[in-house]
Amino acid sequence: MVQQQPTVADIFRRAQALRQEHSAWSYKQLGDQLVKEFSGGAFPPLHNLTIPEQDARAPEEDWTAGLPIVRRGIQFQDWKEVVAGIILSLEQTENYERARGPEGNRDDWHDRNVGIDDAVAKGVGKWMPDELIALAERRGKK
Repeated sequence: MVQQQPTVADIFRRAQALRQEHSAWSYKQLGDQLVKEFSGGAFPPLHNLTIPEQDARAPEEDWTAGLPIVRRGIQFQDWKEVVAGIILSLEQTENYERARGPEGNRDDWHDRNVGIDDAVAKGVGKWMPDELIALAERRGKK
């Protein structure tokens, strides 16, 4: 059986899933479990060290904190390093959410839609025909 090469995002999602399943686990226990699961497998590719969905949870400087460690782990073929970077990013994201709340709904300064809603509405109203706007609104309600 050919083992599929996991991406950094796949490993991060697995860490999140384990965190939800075992909320009482320490980050060390979580890391040990991830190392056990992924050891012996193919390392993630270096060309795509991102966790796209994390951009909506915390600022980039928090969720990317562990990516240099992940990169070093991949380069040295060391699963403990890879997982240490993943755990650092997870911890930073969780700490940020615990301290500040989820990204985008704390205040106007952090809301990513503030300042662009009016421009989007104006642009859509100017360039999109009324029948397409009505269709999009109907589809959005479903």
